[in-house]
Parts: sequence; structure tokens; C-alpha cells
Amino acid sequence: MKRLLIANRGEIARRVIRTAQRMGIATVAVYSEPDANALHVREATTAVALGGASSADSYLRIDKLIAAARASGADAVHPGYGFLSENADFAQAVIDAGLTWVGPPPSAIQALGSKSAAKALAQQHGVPVLPGYFGSDQRDDTFAAEAARVGYPVMVKAVAGGGGRGMRLVADAAQLPAALASARTEALAGFGNADLLIERAVGRPRHVEVQVFCDALGHGIHLGERDCSVQRRHQKIVEEAPSPAVSPALREQLGRAAVALAQAAGYQGAGTVEFLLDGEAFYLMEMNTRLQVEHPVTEMLTGLDLVEWQIRVARGEPLPLAQDQVRLNGHAIEVRLCAEDERFTPHTGTVRTFIEPPLADGLRFDHAIETGGVVTPHYDAMLGKLIAHAPTRAQAIERLAHALDATVLLGLPTNRAFLAACLRHPVFGAGEALIPFLAEHGDAVRASLVPPADAVLAGVLAAAYGGMGASALPCPFPRPLRWWHGDAALDIAVLEQGQGGLRLTQGDATHTAHIAPGRVVVDGVTHTVNATALGDVDGGGAWQVQVGPHTLALHDLGFAPRERAGGGSAARELRAPFNGKLVAVHAQPGARVAKGDALLAIESMKIEHQIAAPRDGVVEAVSVAPGQQVAPGQLLITFAAEASA
Repeated sequence: MKRLLIANRGEIARRVIRTAQRMGIATVAVYSEPDANALHVREATTAVALGGASSADSYLRIDKLIAAARASGADAVHPGYGFLSENADFAQAVIDAGLTWVGPPPSAIQALGSKSAAKALAQQHGVPVLPGYFGSDQRDDTFAAEAARVGYPVMVKAVAGGGGRGMRLVADAAQLPAALASARTEALAGFGNADLLIERAVGRPRHVEVQVFCDALGHGIHLGERDCSVQRRHQKIVEEAPSPAVSPALREQLGRAAVALAQAAGYQGAGTVEFLLDGEAFYLMEMNTRLQVEHPVTEMLTGLDLVEWQIRVARGEPLPLAQDQVRLNGHAIEVRLCAEDERFTPHTGTVRTFIEPPLADGLRFDHAIETGGVVTPHYDAMLGKLIAHAPTRAQAIERLAHALDATVLLGLPTNRAFLAACLRHPVFGAGEALIPFLAEHGDAVRASLVPPADAVLAGVLAAAYGGMGASALPCPFPRPLRWWHGDAALDIAVLEQGQGGLRLTQGDATHTAHIAPGRVVVDGVTHTVNATALGDVDGGGAWQVQVGPHTLALHDLGFAPRERAGGGSAARELRAPFNGKLVAVHAQPGARVAKGDALLAIESMKIEHQIAAPRDGVVEAVSVAPGQQVAPGQLLITFAAEASA
């Protein structure tokens, strides 16, 4: 293997490039039009344009990828994760082109890449599975009958793919038709396969997965388990190893079942067998026939390079270690940094400020972030992964939370502070976070993100002075500041006293402050600040400011009318919260809707999002149509006047 093409983008492409280059292997990046200047393109030995903007026109085009391999002289292909990494046709096309496929054989992908096929194989080899329906008859009537047989609640799942897409929890028969329709749409868009399965839902399980590795010589081992129970939208955001709920004896059972399933399919390379853990009982969910997003957790725990192992196995070499030589040392935790807010709404935009935390003492940051980089709606919302390793779980938690606090990422909303709050939640700290963790504790986590009053004052001053210091000369006239934060306007009078000193009056309260580049002192407390302007919004300047660990969204109302926009006609309008493609419109003019009713569905960052009615009312007009691309703030629906608040 002399030249490796990475059929992927972003942080996983960079990750594969790093190991390949260390092994003396030249690398080939591929890129879509939005990724023409991306980090992975600049870091590879060479790069080939695929054209197109969407995944369907670029990273999912087998013909373009094979052509890129031939044009670049690549003799091997690594698929990364997502996109075509679990596509047996792509694996076969690579092999038919005379190239080395860094992944499992197409037959194993076929046998295990389908959740239905994997469950059937598991049943044949004694691996526990949940009761469900995994058949080829995809009619709604068949699913209804099978769901009644299994018993509600049930989980609807896409047969292909992963990442939580095409998954719906269904509480009763009335919810099933809508769940099937929505899951099919999302599965078809994400994986090109609309087939579904259903299985009995487990109320409060853990999500525990086992990293397996097999070679072409018949050897198979596991590298321990990862606990991935902290999820939103059925997608993981926190992963750790080892699981706080898995004993050595249970680890042996899980590992034995995972390796048995892989070897039954003739597996080679890296794979992950995912289980629901209910007490000491475990049930197969699926096997991911690829490298996982969270593989750095296992690498930190074992000291191994799993990408190197993949390459060696693809070259026909035996596994570097036997099972009894695998050592799990300390504890590792990973969080997925995503371009989304604390309500899990995805966002696009430009990264205007990015500062990494100091990467020492067991910290690792796999990402594709840079100042000036653009986050588009075409791909996943994940920006990168921050991983911490320490001798104990408590130390790993604190190390990772502190690193999140020290990470500066401004220009668009992210879940940075939300992740740190999750790590510091007492339920997570006690090792008791189950899959419903965010459903049960999400509001408490969000409440903990409210910044203290002195941090808000520091943020307003940083934005008002453009991140620079205040005047060295005193001024006899107060400067009025009016800024919007959260759901309230803040009126502050600032008297500049010289040498960067300020005296603030806010209502009946007075404060002293001092402002200098990078820091603001309020009433003797020093705050580290980073401020970035986002542009003009509604006649005023929008700013995002990070004050210590807190991120503030601020809006300068100094030139805006005293009555802030939001009343009147705005109360009758439903606008797009983010970029995306409109895939369904359920609302019709004249229809009466109730608060919470699904009115539209927007696909953004590979996820279908239901947009609900914000209030009871009557739809007056629908301004968009299915298939249309919508932008943040675009008018979608207007309600009749009786619906105004």
C-alpha cells in the first residue's frame, strides 16, 4: 500500500491522513465544492475534486470516487465513517478496480450492515436480540400487526445506516403511521434505503458497544466496551470507556458475543457491535461495519492506533495482539462538539474565532475547525471530538470539562457549554446516566447554562468596546448602552473614568469595571473574554461573546426602536430556524392547528426536523413548498390575526 485515498471529509479524513503519513503512505483527499479549501484537502499529499455540493453529488458517488482513485494513482481506499463506509457495493467496486479496500469484505458488510440481517445472524449464533419484526414485507399493515404482536412501545429503525437516523420511538398504534412515514423519508435521504424494522422498546437501558477486530487469518479479539448512553435524537454526544456499569465478568460475556457475531460473518478489520444493556441482560442492536466516531476513546484507553490496525489487516497482516495481551488503562471520555444550540437545533455559519485548549495531560482534539471555516447545511453538524484520558473516571471528567471551558469557538451556536454541563451533572458523575438521561435531565442541564449577572455585564462591555480596551482619558458624559440578552433588554450607563476604568449604573445598582483586550474586570472579578461581531440584525449589531466558560448571544439595541422587534405581525409568523431543505408541508391555509402540531419538516445536516406550531391558531398562508431550500429567518407560515399573542 503506497497511496491511500480517503473517501470522506472533515475530521475523520484528517485522522486517517495523520496515521497514513506516519506509516509512510501517501494520501489522497477528495472534496466537494464547499470543501475545496478544507483542512483535509490541504493536509493530504494530493487532492481530487468530486464536484457538487450535496453528499449525493459528491461523497456518495461511487463512480466519482473510483475515478478519483484512478486519476490520483491511489492503490487503496479508506472509507472513514458515514457516507459509503458501510456500502457493500462501494467496497466491491473498490476491489473490482484492483484497489485495496481498508474495511471488511463486501459479504460481511452485506451480512451485518443491515440491522435485520445482523439480528437474524445473531439469533443463529446465540447472541441475544429483542423481540421484533425484521422481515422484507414493508407494508404499513404488516408493521401494525407486528407491533401489536410485539407490544407497545416499539422502536422503528432504518435497516441500513446508523447515527440515529430513521429511528422513532412509538408509544401506541396511533403514532405508528406517522413514525413509519418520517423514518422512511429520513432513511432514504440518509442511506438510499427506506426499509425499516421494529423491535420492542426498552424503557431505561444503557447503550454499550464493543470494539472488535478480526484479521484474514481467522483471529478475532475485542478491545473492551464503550458506554454511549448520553444521546440526543438517538445520536451519541458523550462516550466513555470502560462503562461504569460493566463488570469484568459482563465485559467477557459482551466481548465473546461480539466476536462470535463478527466471525460468523467472516469479518475482517474494525467493527463495533452495539448492545442495549438492561441491568445484566444485553441485547444486540446492530453491528457497525466500520470505524466508529468514538474510536479515540478506545485508542486512549488501550494506547493503540486503530487506523494503523485497519491498514495492517487490509494488507493481510495478522492482528498485532492476542486477546490476553490487550490492556485497558485508566478511563477515557469523549464529547462530540456540534454546530447546534442547547435545544439541539443545528446551525450553519462561519467560525470567526477558534482557540484550542492546551492539548496536554491526556487531552486529544480530533477536529476540522479553523477560524474562517464555513459550516454548511450539506453535512453532519459535528465539528470535532474532544477526548480526555486519566487514571480515574472522576479525573477524566474534570479534565474534559475544564478543556471544554477553555475551548473558544465563536461565530455560530455550538453545544460546547452544554457538553461541559452534562459532564458536571451529578447523575453522570455517579455513572448512572442511561439513554433517557437528556430526556429526564436536559432542562436542568440547560438551566445551569444561564450565566451570572457579572459575566453578562462583562460580555456586554466586551461587545460594546469591540473587544478592545476603554479610553485612557476620562469622559464627563455617561455613555448609554442598550443590549438584548436572552429575553430582556439591558440598559446600562457607562462613565469612562480613564485608564480603562468604568463606572456602571444599571437601574439602582452601580458597579466598577475595567476593560482591556481579552479581559474585563467587574467589581474586582476578572473575566477572560473573546468577542466577535456577527453582523447587522434588525438595525443593530449582533455579537457572540465567550466570558470564561459562558457563551452569550448579544444584540446592540442602541440604534433600534425602544420597542424591540417581536410583537405585532412577527407574532403571527413562523420562520425557518436554520438552513435546510423543506421535505414536507403538513399545514394548509385555513386549517386550525394546536400548539405542538407538526406543520413542516426540514432536512438539515442529514437529520429531518419537525417544525411545530408555536401556538394554537389558524393558518392564513403557507409561503413555501416541499423541495424548496430555506434560509434562517425565512417566512414559512403566517397565522390569522386571531392567533397573535
